[in-house]
Amino acid sequence: MIGVLVNVLTVLLGGSIGLLCRRGIPKKITDAVMLGIGLCTVYIGIDGALSGENVLVTIISMALGAVIGTAADIDGAINRLGRSVEKRFAKNGEGGIAQGFVTASLLFCVGAMTIVGSLNAGLTGDNELLFTKSTLDLVSSMMLSASLGFGVLLAAGFVFVFQGGIVLLSGLIAPLLNEAAIANMTCVGSLMIIAIGLNIIGITKIKVSDYSPAIFLAPIVTWVFALAGGLLG
Repeated sequence: MIGVLVNVLTVLLGGSIGLLCRRGIPKKITDAVMLGIGLCTVYIGIDGALSGENVLVTIISMALGAVIGTAADIDGAINRLGRSVEKRFAKNGEGGIAQGFVTASLLFCVGAMTIVGSLNAGLTGDNELLFTKSTLDLVSSMMLSASLGFGVLLAAGFVFVFQGGIVLLSGLIAPLLNEAAIANMTCVGSLMIIAIGLNIIGITKIKVSDYSPAIFLAPIVTWVFALAGGLLG
């Protein structure tokens, strides 16, 4: 778990530095940075979405994920939690915590580096990939918290749960997470990152959290397609 703990600490450190830099910055500059972050987020999402290996897996995963997420009102729950935290920071003018949390959580946890790095740490004790990711997240958390605020620091908790869960359960889930499954997970998660970027820019108001179950459904759907193909073949 050392790689996961290092990653959590780098997110907290980078996020804290970003919050300190945020103080005293004029609103027009913050807005400009926010727009830039949104554009970069869309680019990151597009780049990751191109890694998908089966468009049908992506469509089915997103559709089923939307049904589950909307029925469970995941977006509403996260926003209610965000608003409750915002009340404690209202005196400091802190807002948009839910947006910062969701944006940072997806950016830090969606991608092959997260999954493969956590599997390596759990199966072989090799934390090198997670250490590399931690360095990248240190820089990313600085930029994100400077524009999105305190919610980015809360994403450290999600990083701990998500990556730590993969590390602890690596022996059980490794057979499910082959190259195709990881690629499709990355593709599905990247589509959500694109949606977040569009939300930041102000083009859309997509309830991205409601689609989050699709990330976990992607490897299952991948294997269903593989088994079906094997039976038909």
